[in-house]
Amino acid sequence: MHCIWRISVTPGEKIILNFTSMDLYRSHLCWYDHVEIRDGYSRKAPLKGRFCGDKLPEPIISTDSRLWIEFRSSSNWVGKGFSAVYEAICGGEVKKDNGQIQSPNYPDDYRPNKIERHDSCAYDYLEVRDGNSDNSPLLGRFCGYDKPDDIKTSSNQLWMKFVSDGSVNKAGFAANFFKEMDECSKPDNGRCEQRCVNTLGSYKCACDPGYELAADKRSCEAACGGFITKLNGSITSPGWPREYPPNKNCIWQLVAPTQYRITLLFDVFETEGNDVCKYDYVEVRSGLSADSRLHGKFCGAEKPEAITSQYNNMRIEFNCQCRSGFVLHENKHDCKEAGCDHIVNSVTGTITSPNWPDKYPSKKACTWALSTTAGHRIKIDFNEIDMEAHLECAYDHIEIYDGRDGKAPSLGRFCGTKKPPPIMSSANKMFIRFFSDNSVQKKGFEASHTAECGGRLKAEVKTKDLYSHAQFGDNNYPGASDCQWVIAAEKGYGVELIFQTFEIEEEADCGYDYMELFDGVDTKSPRLGRYCGSGPPEEIYSAGDSIVIKFRSDDTINKKGFHVRYTSTKFQDTLHSRK
Repeated sequence: MHCIWRISVTPGEKIILNFTSMDLYRSHLCWYDHVEIRDGYSRKAPLKGRFCGDKLPEPIISTDSRLWIEFRSSSNWVGKGFSAVYEAICGGEVKKDNGQIQSPNYPDDYRPNKIERHDSCAYDYLEVRDGNSDNSPLLGRFCGYDKPDDIKTSSNQLWMKFVSDGSVNKAGFAANFFKEMDECSKPDNGRCEQRCVNTLGSYKCACDPGYELAADKRSCEAACGGFITKLNGSITSPGWPREYPPNKNCIWQLVAPTQYRITLLFDVFETEGNDVCKYDYVEVRSGLSADSRLHGKFCGAEKPEAITSQYNNMRIEFNCQCRSGFVLHENKHDCKEAGCDHIVNSVTGTITSPNWPDKYPSKKACTWALSTTAGHRIKIDFNEIDMEAHLECAYDHIEIYDGRDGKAPSLGRFCGTKKPPPIMSSANKMFIRFFSDNSVQKKGFEASHTAECGGRLKAEVKTKDLYSHAQFGDNNYPGASDCQWVIAAEKGYGVELIFQTFEIEEEADCGYDYMELFDGVDTKSPRLGRYCGSGPPEEIYSAGDSIVIKFRSDDTINKKGFHVRYTSTKFQDTLHSRK
């Protein structure tokens, strides 16, 4: 006989296990019949003890919120076995750099006698002290609904006490903790050019007055724009009298006393552009908002005439950017021609032809290699297409491939002005190629890409990964998910699932959010189980060569989701899940 129990309680609690009876065959090192306790959620967790015979073990306390109990019987000896009771207890010593502490039963109501609202926090409360005992300086006693401000200790120890009486029960609390250090005290000043500002759990760079943080968030550059109330003065483009850098947007708001108007006189004026003023320009308005009366939009080398405001305020906006087809140089001061081969790993986004929405250049070949989270597909939706038309799209065209490069199967070649239908990859990679010849130039195309769950996956001897949602690890799974994967192995092999992470909204019958497994090629196949909560299922084995994973979520509570690894395995005499 072989049985496994896995006990899981709320994070922040521990488990105390008390044996009430023990009657197992006694052997050297408990080699035959025994019960084994491990401090975690798997067979690889640290061993707390292996027991046999009739002597009751001492109470066992887990160091975390999980405990593994495994019973094996391999002898012909017949005994009563064992019985044990367990209980979740809160408190204890935590030695980690980061983690989360929760009140018992969180996010459900905590049990009585374990924060209800009271002005003096006399009944249910959370007490935090700066040290390692109840004699350490008090940092705060909290109750009610108002979330306390962030708390920082003066040393590497913190003492917390949670108390509840026997009456009103609430949801309790959840608090994240992490090691705090002063990154700004390092010799490199946090790699900040001017000032380093320490924050809780991190740091940020800042600049001296008259400067602003550059795009790299570390270096500083001359600031531009501002709110000006002086009766007279001067404003200049960034970096004056040197050439202004690209990709700047500066707004000055000038306000004079009510009885005054404002006159703007340009001493020097030289920007990129001519009559169009598309990339670099100065815009002057009477008023402080972007929709105030426009006096003019200016560019080029011709100095504008004097401008007088209609009232006592004026808005001046200076905008400069790299023209289409160019990007900011690494030196942050120049523009360079943009590359035409792109690697795209974002879950969602937009791709466009060169120079969009202007005409694309002739003799151009551009590629996009799109990749998304394992177990998900890529969907392309064309928002607009306007390319040289041809019956076979032999001239200017865009072609989409179902894989990592242009050697993959083609999903279609498109040109003209008719928008293609949405296009879906079969796996998590897609390759797109744009080509223009040396004759007709048109507007080009704009297309959106998104990650879609579900699809057909191939199980091989090499282990692969599958995630519940494309932003796994960054965000909880979205509401109203409805995903279905079919994982198939080659003939003569089965499919094995090994769960790495599993956290889905818990409900007694898994009626809200759940993962469901079927032993076959569709949901009409025998069901292997429906799962929710925070306990990952055991290893799962298919009886045939396919398994269906179905994942659904409602539109309320969202959790972390799941990460499962799958592989093909030779058929063997095994149950669907190891017991």
